[in-house]
Amino acid sequence: MIAQPAEEIGLGAQAMLADGLYTKFPTPDYNLALHVSASAPAGVINYSSGYALANVDSVDITVKGAGGHGAYPQTTRDPILIGSHIVTALQSLVSRNTNPLDSAVVTVGSFKAGAKHNIIPDEAELLITVRSYDDKTREMLLDGIKRIAEGQAAAFGAPAPEIKIESDYTPATYNDPELTERAMKAVAKKLGEENVRAVPPVMGGEDFSQFARTDEKIPGVIFWLGAVNPDKYAASQIDGMPLPSLHSPLFGPDYDPAIATGVEAMTTAAMDLFKD
Repeated sequence: MIAQPAEEIGLGAQAMLADGLYTKFPTPDYNLALHVSASAPAGVINYSSGYALANVDSVDITVKGAGGHGAYPQTTRDPILIGSHIVTALQSLVSRNTNPLDSAVVTVGSFKAGAKHNIIPDEAELLITVRSYDDKTREMLLDGIKRIAEGQAAAFGAPAPEIKIESDYTPATYNDPELTERAMKAVAKKLGEENVRAVPPVMGGEDFSQFARTDEKIPGVIFWLGAVNPDKYAASQIDGMPLPSLHSPLFGPDYDPAIATGVEAMTTAAMDLFKD
C-alpha cells in the first residue's frame, strides 16, 4: 500500500518516486488505485480501459500593454482588449487545430486586469488549464497557446506577453488494457457484473499516472468508486438534474456502502493478481 501525499497538487507520486519508492521497497509487478466518483451510485465500480484521465498543464500569460486614461484609449495599448482576443482565438486550438477524433480542452479559468472604471491598466493576467490524452496533442496545444498569445499582442502593436508553462504537469493516466480486463473481471465476479461498468474516460487529472511512467514500465489501473446515495442517483436519472460534482460543497458521499465496496473491489483485484 502506498500512502501518498499531495495528490491534489499533482506532485505527491513524483516526490515519492524521486525519494526512492521503487528502490527502498520491492518493485511492484502491478499498480492498483481507486478514486471516489460523484457520478456513480454507491455499490458500483466504473472503469475505463486505455486512457482514463488526461494530461493536465497550467499556463500563465501576462499580457503587456501601455496603460492610461479610459477617455483617451488612442494613447494606450489596452491589455484587456488584447487578452480578450487571446481568449477568443484560443478556442480555435480545439475547434480547428485538434483532430476531431482526439480529445482536448483549453479553459481560461481566470482573467484579471484593472482596478478602476476609467483607467486602462498596464497588464492583464490569464490563467489557463490545458487537457489532452496523447503527448502529440499536448505539444500542439502548448505550442499553439504561445503562438496565439504572441500573435495577438503583435497585431495590436503591444510587447510580447510573458508566458509561463508549469514544468510540473500531471501526465495522462493510461490503464493497461490487459490488466484492466483481468482486474475488473475478478471484481465483477465478486460484486456482480451489473455493478462493474465500463465508462468513457474523463479529462480530469490524477498523478497516479506517474507510477507507470518510470523505467520499470509497471502496468497500472485506476478505477472509480461510486459514492452517490443510490436513491439520489436514481432520482437524478429520472428528473435530469445534474449531480453535485467532485469538489462541490454539495457532494456528500454515501460513505458506508462506498467504503465497503472499495475494500471489496481493491482486495479482490489484488488477491487475483497474487495468484501469479
